[in-house]
Amino acid sequence: MSRLWGSRAARRGVLVLAVLAVAVAAVTLARGGSDRAAPGRKSDPAWCTPGTQRTALCPNSKVFDAKEYAVHGNSFECINFASQADAQAVLRANPSDPNHLDDGGGVACRGLPAPRDITPVTGTAQHHTCGPGDTRSALCPQPERSFDPRYFLRYGNDAYDCPDFASQADAQAVLRFEPTDPNHLDHDGKGIACPDLPGARDVKPVRRGTA
Repeated sequence: MSRLWGSRAARRGVLVLAVLAVAVAAVTLARGGSDRAAPGRKSDPAWCTPGTQRTALCPNSKVFDAKEYAVHGNSFECINFASQADAQAVLRANPSDPNHLDDGGGVACRGLPAPRDITPVTGTAQHHTCGPGDTRSALCPQPERSFDPRYFLRYGNDAYDCPDFASQADAQAVLRFEPTDPNHLDHDGKGIACPDLPGARDVKPVRRGTA
C-alpha cells in the first residue's frame, strides 16, 4: 500500500512541475520576450514600465525629466542616476545644486558611467566653499594652496577638462603625473596640456605614454 501511495505522490509531483513550466512559458510569451536583455545590456526589472523615469534602477527607460530631480531639495545622490549626463542635466536645470551633485567646476557626478556631459554649468561656483584641504583648482585657485595631481585622476577617463584647473602649470602637472592623459588635456599630442590656460606655465613637453 505504501509503495502504491509513493508512486501516486511521485506522479503528482511530476504533474505539478509540468503545470509550473507551462505557466512560466505562458507568461514569457505574453510579455513578448521582454525579459530578454539586448546584447551586452542588462534588462530593466519588470516594474520599470515604459513611462518610468530613467534612473540607476531603470537605466534603459527613455523618459527623463531633469526638473523632477531639481525641485525637491537635497533628495537625490549621484547613485540615483543612470549616467553622468543625466546628473549633469539635473545640475543644469537648477544650478543652485540642491542635491549637491557638483564635483567642482560645474560638472556633476564625474564617477558615473557614460553617456557623459562635462560641459561646465555656469552659476555653480558661487555655491562652492573651499575647505582647508581642497586641492588647488579653478574653484579654489589660491596660489598658496597645495596641489595634488591625483585629485584630477580619481575618476578615470575624461572626468576633468582644462577649465577645471587654476593654471596651465597645474594641468601640465597632471599630464606629467599620468602621461597616458585619461582626461585628454593634451589635445594635439605634443606633450603640453591646456596651452590656452592663464596663470603659471609649464611648457616643457611631456613624453606621452600609451594607454
